[in-house]
Amino acid sequence: MPNVAVKPTYDADVIIAGAGPAGAAAATHLARLGASVILIDRTTFPRDKVCGDFVGPAALIELGKLGIAETDGFLLTNIGRRGAIFVDGEELISKPFPAIEGMPPYGRVIPRYVFDKFIVDAARSAGARLIEGTRVTDCQAGGSAVTVELVNASGGFALRCKLLIGADGSSSAVARIMRGLAPPRCDRFIASRAYFTNVDGPEDRLDLYFDGTCFPGYYWLFPAGNGEANVGLGVALETLPAHNETPAVMLQRLIREDNALSARLGNARLHGKIKSWPLITYNHQLPIVFDRVMMIGDAAGLINPLNGEGIQYALLSARWAAEVVAPCLQSGDFSALALAPYAARVESELRYDMALARLIIQLTSNRALTPVWIEVFKILAARARKDDQFADTVSGIFAGLTPARDVLKVVGGTIEEAAQTLVTNAAATAFRGPREWARVSMNGARIGLALAACAARDPASFAGWLKCAAASTFEFGAQASKSAAADMAQAAVRLSRKPMG
Repeated sequence: MPNVAVKPTYDADVIIAGAGPAGAAAATHLARLGASVILIDRTTFPRDKVCGDFVGPAALIELGKLGIAETDGFLLTNIGRRGAIFVDGEELISKPFPAIEGMPPYGRVIPRYVFDKFIVDAARSAGARLIEGTRVTDCQAGGSAVTVELVNASGGFALRCKLLIGADGSSSAVARIMRGLAPPRCDRFIASRAYFTNVDGPEDRLDLYFDGTCFPGYYWLFPAGNGEANVGLGVALETLPAHNETPAVMLQRLIREDNALSARLGNARLHGKIKSWPLITYNHQLPIVFDRVMMIGDAAGLINPLNGEGIQYALLSARWAAEVVAPCLQSGDFSALALAPYAARVESELRYDMALARLIIQLTSNRALTPVWIEVFKILAARARKDDQFADTVSGIFAGLTPARDVLKVVGGTIEEAAQTLVTNAAATAFRGPREWARVSMNGARIGLALAACAARDPASFAGWLKCAAASTFEFGAQASKSAAADMAQAAVRLSRKPMG
């Protein structure tokens, strides 16, 4: 008998694991392009998700492209027009978000059980099929298809598709299966969040708090309107020494003890329970594309630990992925090479900022340095009160309007000097012994002694911290050099086009 080619069968062109902002947005974009899309989520909608609920200006633009920003329910959500930063209960700066061309000078605070449903409804309207209460247990990418193993209350089953997109959050099963390992502990954060009613204070102001007892972490109060607010805390999983409180217990204590926060919550009532959730930050060494598989949003680690921003990157990565997948749907090529432009886009847009954020978090994760870093915050805030440009940069970073790299342009050598003083010199001092400690200044000796005590108490962990700090410094240095070279090349091009004479 002659050989007869059998055309592969698919349940959908694209299966997306996870119907949060990244997954539902990607489903909307792809369905509008004509792709058949199955969107899978382990829960049922509407559903809650631990998050700060802040939808920044860049995210609002993406929602406009999805057609969500004009819906009646969306326009009723609370607007945040300004931000305030507090350190140890003292207000350091309170400013409106800066006006930047092409972006709204405000964000919105939308509880995730409302926000996620907005995007899921858009995906359904575009033609995506939603399967709820179902989770991914395995996936195998072959030559012509991806087989996705699933399980729900009725049992296990499998679906076949041309492309699988992992959008299943920081605990992504797709990422773990494809990479063959869990994310490193140094990439992990823990967030805890509570909702309060009858909250005092301005409803258009978003408050961010820092306190030496939870460093390197931060906590927030984001009003959701009608006297309600999202109150939460994010803290690195790996600190030296480790915190002796869970994030939920730490948040409860800070609510009681922080004068600024307690002033807004003095008459408030806790609504529901404090919930916690793991978060994974970006690690450029972990791949986000494979043959017929890609990761977006939290599953790709697209969370900035400096400001906790994740929704903006979820929506952006969803669109970037759809733009790369569109020609793949035409050509039938879903190889890692064909999907590589998506990974390149993530790197070009985000790697520099993520490298800076990772370096700062790594340097501050040694709690022996916390008092000095808190003092640095106060010094920089004092400058912001006098320097409107710097203040705009700070509030812009907070709102997701301004790239984190712009801090370096405004602060100049402050961060570099602080890093050298607090880490390079202090770490060296810690290992040189008492004679060297006596030669440094009072503050330097205090830092060196604290680091020396830390090294003596847990040498292995201290060595691990130094290794991670060195790696983060190298990564940031490489990205900064690449960015500087690109800036110089652009300047040279502009100069060459300038008429002579």
